Amino acid sequence: MTTHEDKANGVPGREWLKLSDDQLLAQCEIDLYRASGPGGQKRNKTSSAVRLRHGPTGLIVTAVESRSQHENKARAVKRLRQAIALHQRNPFEPGQPAPEFYAAALARDPSLHVNPRHPHYCLIVQHVLDVLHHYGAAVSESAAALSVSTGQLIRFLKDDPDLWERTNQMRQEFGLQRLR
Repeated sequence: MTTHEDKANGVPGREWLKLSDDQLLAQCEIDLYRASGPGGQKRNKTSSAVRLRHGPTGLIVTAVESRSQHENKARAVKRLRQAIALHQRNPFEPGQPAPEFYAAALARDPSLHVNPRHPHYCLIVQHVLDVLHHYGAAVSESAAALSVSTGQLIRFLKDDPDLWERTNQMRQEFGLQRLR
């Protein structure tokens, strides 16, 4: 099991995204609780809501939509993968070949249109953010390093509201204006 010490030792977020759901869950503290709100009489009698605390990163995600604990746990794992992709950076080395999952996505569609249900979507999002971070959130330099046009990169970022917001947060951290 991975601990908080691994974060300090530089375990990259990409390795966490490659874990199976069960392996990722093994790194989490799982809280089950009763959710409030609509859902009928059964909703307040079962502990179907799920909160995951990822030990290595400290990220916390919840899922309460379903009356099924199993469905909520699956949703929470998906949200944890998204949170890791958005918040955990990996080092980027210019000139290195693109990761296989990214190269395969570009080979399929050179304009970087990737469905959020694609199995490598979170890995692609994380790679794009890693490149943006390396270039100080400058879109044109990042697009060139990613082998896409500036417009294609902005479209990819804009298609996912959480990714768009994270990109703008990163730009503000680097003293740049928000993208519109």
